[in-house]
Amino acid sequence: MNRDVSVVIQCAAGKNANAGHVMSENGRRILFVADPACAPARASIVYRRPDDMMSPGRSYRDFLVAYNRDQRAENTFDLLPASALYRNETYRRLAEKFGVRRLFILSAGWGLVSADFLTPNYDITFSNNARGENAYKRRLIRDTGYRDFCMIPKDTSDHVVFLGGKDYVPFFCSTTAGIVQRTVFYNAHMPPDAPGCALQPYETTTRTNWHYECARALIDGAIAI
Repeated sequence: MNRDVSVVIQCAAGKNANAGHVMSENGRRILFVADPACAPARASIVYRRPDDMMSPGRSYRDFLVAYNRDQRAENTFDLLPASALYRNETYRRLAEKFGVRRLFILSAGWGLVSADFLTPNYDITFSNNARGENAYKRRLIRDTGYRDFCMIPKDTSDHVVFLGGKDYVPFFCSTTAGIVQRTVFYNAHMPPDAPGCALQPYETTTRTNWHYECARALIDGAIAI
């Protein structure tokens, strides 16, 4: 299975305690959010969007690409690989099973990133649960100003499998448009709208974060594509 399957799993709100931050010029931690203007004031934090300008002609996204290319060994900001950024152990288990070259995280902040991509701490989600005082975290599908990564080659011959909730399915579809073989696992009475993708139900009574259970079943060989 490892040879011809790439796995995409949605990101998570819970980040590891040692997750690194990009730092501002005055030594404050930068936390990337969907709406910095609505974020709560914190003396030690500067809020930014991923595609805000870091300097004239250079966005934070551009900086992160260069950082991964040129500063990976030094890693001044102690950024974690995407598969190590989230608290849930499922990301590490997927990396061990499929390899970092065939595991990708669908990040509401950055797009589709490879498991070994050094990624800063951020707090952006597509989840409808981000409301009220947490609304600054929520990105809408229609929001503009994101130059999302897609680190899966468009000409891949891998069968690309998506594990994630319904709020992330449209983002997966748009980010991977052009990839021929795609399967979306789902856990709902009504299948999601996923044009160009095969749909595969995953039966479970788990409702919250059911995709972790699905991922573990895939790792253990309990389900097949």
